[in-house]
Amino acid sequence: MTDVATQQRVSISIDDHVATVALTRPEKHNALDIAMFEAISDAAERVGAERGVRAVVVHGEGPSFCSGLDVAGVMAQQPGSDDLMAPLRGPFPNWFQRPAYRWLEVPVPVIAAIHGHCLGGGLQIALGADIRFAAPDARLAVLEVKWGLVPDMAITRTLPRLVGIDVAKELAFTGRVLSGAEAGELGLVTHVTDDPLAAAQALASEIAGRSPDAVRSMKRLFNESWTASAEETLKLEAELQLGLLGTANQLEAVRAGMVKEPAQFSDPE
Repeated sequence: MTDVATQQRVSISIDDHVATVALTRPEKHNALDIAMFEAISDAAERVGAERGVRAVVVHGEGPSFCSGLDVAGVMAQQPGSDDLMAPLRGPFPNWFQRPAYRWLEVPVPVIAAIHGHCLGGGLQIALGADIRFAAPDARLAVLEVKWGLVPDMAITRTLPRLVGIDVAKELAFTGRVLSGAEAGELGLVTHVTDDPLAAAQALASEIAGRSPDAVRSMKRLFNESWTASAEETLKLEAELQLGLLGTANQLEAVRAGMVKEPAQFSDPE
């Protein structure tokens, strides 16, 4: 196991091919100040580049997953309006978008475990995961309208893949707070469970037992093809399959399946 602290806002532990990324500002419900923005982005890059990681679990320590933007903290650290606006101008993904968008770029599956508050930017970070488990009494909201703003942490790359445009608009127009159970009914989260962290870790362990080459290729396949044309998506399916056929991990998956024993996969560089 390895443990890494990232600017005292995020911790990373890696065990048996699963990286667990914890937001560690519990006294503030893991609210997003400048250090937290940078720490989450750094953590996503670290686990994405770590050889041997086959799945990632993201969760918040303390009473909440993430309560969203620490408005007072960010304003105090960025007193000038020019300083505050500069990160919005790119390059893209810009500084505000990276804590959510970087999870899409991690080459292995990312699973979010949601409890307590998951509001505004916190929800957008969770939407960057591939799969979400939520507690029934978790509180989720697209909250930016409360501050007279639009949601701008890569939500255009995540929410449209989960709900219809009418649902997305209603959530954004109103800032309505949903329970975890309601979020599950809408498709905003994948599963509703009393212990989202345990469920996320169990699924991550299951995924980590599969061929890492195949799982990485599947994440790329769905991410790149979900809204592309038929010609583009069918071509990508074939290209990825050709890259897997006959490789050591693919043959090991066949061998293990035939003899009904756990596979011994090697990790990509």
